[in-house]
Amino acid sequence: MDYHPRTMSDHFHQQLGIIREQIAQAAARAGRNTDEILLLGVTKKVSLEMIQEAWASGLREFGENKVQELKAKAPLLPSAVSWHMIGHLQSNKARDAVQFASLIHSVDSAPLAAEIQKQAGKQSKIQKILIEVNVAGEASKFGVKPDALEALAVEVNSLTHLELHGLMCMAPHSDDPEKARPHFARLRNLRDGLESSLGYKLPVLSMGMSGDFVPAIEEGATIVRIGTALFGRRAK
Repeated sequence: MDYHPRTMSDHFHQQLGIIREQIAQAAARAGRNTDEILLLGVTKKVSLEMIQEAWASGLREFGENKVQELKAKAPLLPSAVSWHMIGHLQSNKARDAVQFASLIHSVDSAPLAAEIQKQAGKQSKIQKILIEVNVAGEASKFGVKPDALEALAVEVNSLTHLELHGLMCMAPHSDDPEKARPHFARLRNLRDGLESSLGYKLPVLSMGMSGDFVPAIEEGATIVRIGTALFGRRAK
């Protein structure tokens, strides 16, 4: 069992209700429609049993950090499940990511974009992607630097099997979710500027996780990536 058993079903349903209510309240404070915000269940090390329960409860989209887990789980769950690749992606894993992911959140370099293009072409697929931006400049985080974002977006736009839908970021870890707010606001501003430069809309902002999704929604998130708060803390 990957997660502590402590009445998993009861815990899951309780948490799902709490998170949905928090999403609704944050959206209301920002004058937004809750339907604009996707709750993405992050299933890193989550058992198939728990994912099936989440599916039965109405969640339809799930995110994996590692291609190996995505590749192992996807064939065993309903084909209608929409999988997202949210973790750092190495070029040598691009083929499997393209095969199983409806949206890749973590494109952060021209070589990776080119490899996704190559693999998507082989699979006759238009791969939807987000560009990951290292908004805080953390050495420990992946993502393109903000000042290199536009150049990468232009490169992505030249690739016929890639479709850019928006941006993704991870805010620095903090016990105070408000400390993440400026980073989310920066990603939104970067997105707005990129829309002006490119001349078309980029509707997706993937930002906010279990500890900071409320300010992320208030700053414009359209996808929040929730793992621990939904499924419980991973067992060591």
